[in-house]
Amino acid sequence: MKGISVTKTRNETASLKKDRYGMMYYLRRDWQLYILLILPLALVLLFKYTPLAGLVLAFKDYKIAKGFWGSEWVGMEVFQELFAKPDFARAVRNTLLLNIMDLIFSFTVPIFLALLLHEVKNVLFKRVNQTLLYLPHFLSWVIVGAMAYQLLGEGNGMINNLIVTLGGDRIPFLQDDMNWLISYLAIGIWQSMGWGTIIYLAAMSSINPEMYEAATVDGANRWRKMWNITLPSIRPTIVTLLIMSLGGVMGGSFERIYALLNRATTEFTTTIPVLVYRWGIEGGDISRATALGLFQALIGLVLVLTADRVAKKMGEDGLL
Repeated sequence: MKGISVTKTRNETASLKKDRYGMMYYLRRDWQLYILLILPLALVLLFKYTPLAGLVLAFKDYKIAKGFWGSEWVGMEVFQELFAKPDFARAVRNTLLLNIMDLIFSFTVPIFLALLLHEVKNVLFKRVNQTLLYLPHFLSWVIVGAMAYQLLGEGNGMINNLIVTLGGDRIPFLQDDMNWLISYLAIGIWQSMGWGTIIYLAAMSSINPEMYEAATVDGANRWRKMWNITLPSIRPTIVTLLIMSLGGVMGGSFERIYALLNRATTEFTTTIPVLVYRWGIEGGDISRATALGLFQALIGLVLVLTADRVAKKMGEDGLL
């Protein structure tokens, strides 16, 4: 009883200090942790928030000679010109097409892969496969693109050489628009599926083993356990990652497209990130590129907030 009384007194004293000193109480108690946060916060402020001042260029007719502040303010005129461009509609269409298809396949494959790996009982086999599946994520898209052309190139690609050796005809995997689209999706799945399984396997590791033992006693096989225990247990993780992925539906990976594009395939390679690069870096039209980037970011924000609201309506925790 004496020990309980002492603990209670300490808790009451700590509570009084929190009420009296507020934020200073936490600063004094955890000052080492706050010092460690200084550098990451400084980097975020420098590289994430400071560049936001440049968004004002979307409302100016920016001229390098006149500078950032001297350029003429034109309001929504840049956006009106942007929406009237034929390339804009094409870029929006391609961006939505590529990212929605990528979301369907690249988002779902890691879930199935994690479910299968979770069922593997041989620890050595499981670790070797996890390592092999994770490795592509650490390769830059420049390397992945070079490997893709070495393997899938129509002229001298290894796979086409093998097809010809077996008596078949060469297939333009990367030199035909539809084949390029399929190759783009397949390469993206291969590059990202291993890394995506990490989060799901981590979520599965927190599932109470007693639930599986109870299901075994009830006569459930592996498929029933997977469907009735594993999937419902990782559903909050799936919903959270889905909401975050929806924010990139209007974005996409510039490096991935740029590493795989070529002059023979132009139907699907004009996307918003590519157009921002062409207008801003290659063409020097900073105002139009900034306006396009701002439009892309706003649509992504609306999608994330909408998906978060829908998830909460369905009983999930959401992001905010």
